[in-house]
Amino acid sequence: LQVVESGGGFVQPGGSLRLSCAASGGTFVGDDMVAWYRQAPGKEREVIGTITWDAGSRHYADSMRGRFTIYRNYHENRAWLHMNGLKPEDTAIYYCNIQRDSVVYWGQGTQVTVSS
Repeated sequence: LQVVESGGGFVQPGGSLRLSCAASGGTFVGDDMVAWYRQAPGKEREVIGTITWDAGSRHYADSMRGRFTIYRNYHENRAWLHMNGLKPEDTAIYYCNIQRDSVVYWGQGTQVTVSS
């Protein structure tokens, strides 16, 4: 199973982006949990939130509530991270991972740069 993130890019402050997380070489299954993280330059990786594939139950880090929304789409076989009101401090590499049967599969990340 390979995890592939996409959708990053350059955006001005106040803008929005939607990042995608796909399971390449496989598909999401019921008990999967998808987590989104980010890592800013010179900082540790931090969790944004999680979603369970089957039930769609979502949890967010306290600092990420409000501007970030995680959801999944069965038909597209993807999980998404929608970000609004982006700020320069949101500049980071954004990662998703799939947690399945006590194994965590990470993607390579997608760069998001917020700048005027």
